[in-house]
Amino acid sequence: MTAPLPHLRTARRVVVKIGSALIVDPEQAAPRQAWLDSVAQDIADLRAQGTEVVVVSSGAIALARHQLGLTRRVLRLEEKQAAASVGQIRLAQAWTDALSGLGLTAAQLLLTPDDTENRNRYLNARASLNTLLALGCVPIINENDAIATTEIRFGDNDRLAARVAEMINADQLVLLSDIDGLYTADPRSNPDARHLPVVAALTDSIEAMGGAPPPGYSSGGMRTKLMAARIATQAGCAMVIARGQDLHPLGRLRDGARCTWFLPTTDARSARKNWIAGSLTPSGHMVIDDGALVALMQGSSLLPAGVSDVAGDFDRGDLIAVLDRHGRRVACGLAAYAAEDARRIAGCRSDEIESRLGWQGTDEVIHRDDLVLFTRAESATD
Repeated sequence: MTAPLPHLRTARRVVVKIGSALIVDPEQAAPRQAWLDSVAQDIADLRAQGTEVVVVSSGAIALARHQLGLTRRVLRLEEKQAAASVGQIRLAQAWTDALSGLGLTAAQLLLTPDDTENRNRYLNARASLNTLLALGCVPIINENDAIATTEIRFGDNDRLAARVAEMINADQLVLLSDIDGLYTADPRSNPDARHLPVVAALTDSIEAMGGAPPPGYSSGGMRTKLMAARIATQAGCAMVIARGQDLHPLGRLRDGARCTWFLPTTDARSARKNWIAGSLTPSGHMVIDDGALVALMQGSSLLPAGVSDVAGDFDRGDLIAVLDRHGRRVACGLAAYAAEDARRIAGCRSDEIESRLGWQGTDEVIHRDDLVLFTRAESATD
C-alpha cells in the first residue's frame, strides 16, 4: 500500500522558510506588512490545529540597504554586516507586530554555521528552540549576518531552514518561493517544462534540474532548495516548495495549492547521524580506495589501510568528508585521529598503528557508528 502524501493539515511541527523577495517591498524597501499579517494569520491557524511553527526569515539586509544608502547591487562584506545589524531590528519588529496582534509571541534566534556544526552548540540551540515552542512562542530565525564571514556562513536560508528542521525533528519543511514547485526545466524560459508534484528520491536527474540563483535580493535559487531537500529528507522530514507571493500562502498550501513535495527517506537514522549527515563544513577529507568503498557500503568502519590521502587540519572528533578515488564525496564522519596522525597511518594495517604512532589507537580512522553514507556520490565541490 502506498503511503499517503504529506499534508500541512497533519503536520506536528513545521519549519517555514521565507526569502527576502517575499518579505521586502523592493520599491519602498519596507516590509510587506499586509502579506506578513496574512502569514501570521496562517501561523495562528496552524497553531489552532495543534501544529508548532518555526519561521526562518530572510530580509534584514534588504530592509536596511536604502536606509543606509547602500543601493548598489553588490555590497562589501562589512557593508552587509552593518546592514544586517540595522535591518534585523526592523525585521524582528515587523514579525512582532504581525504576530502580537493575534496573541502570539515572537522570539528571535540568530544562528551561524558553528551553531549547527559544533555538536555542543547544536544541542544548546535545539534545547532553546524546544523550550520556546513549549512556551508557546513562534521562533523567528535568521542567519547572524552581522558577524558571519564570507568563508563561514550558510549563504542562503534554504539550507539553514533544513538544518533547523533536522535539529528540532520537524516533520515538514515549507520553502515559500516565487515558483510553485520543481519543474523539469526553468518554466520562465522553457514552455515545455513540466511541473513535478512529488519527488520520491533525489536522483542525479532531479538534482540536475537546479539552476543558478535568480536576480534580486535572494541568494538562493532552485539549486539551494534541492540541497535543502537532501538535508531534510535524509533526516526524515518531508519538504515542500510552494508559491509564496500571494496573501495567506500557508493557507493556500493547506487547501491544496499546487506545489512539489519531497518525500522523506525511509531509512531511520539516529539523531547523532542526522547531525553528521546535515553538516555543511567538513574540516578536511580522506580519499579511499575501491576496496574501502566496497567495505563501507557493506556497513564496515573505515580502516587506515583503505585511506590513500588525507587533507585538511582537523582534530580528533571533527567532521571530515570521505572521497572516492574520483574525488566524489561518498560519506562523512567523525575522525578518530587528528589530521597529522591520520596521515602517518594512512595505508597501513591496523596492527601497524602502534609502531607508526608510538601509541596504540583505535583500529578505525572513522568508526561506522560515526559514519554516514550518501545515497549518491557528490562532487567534492558540491
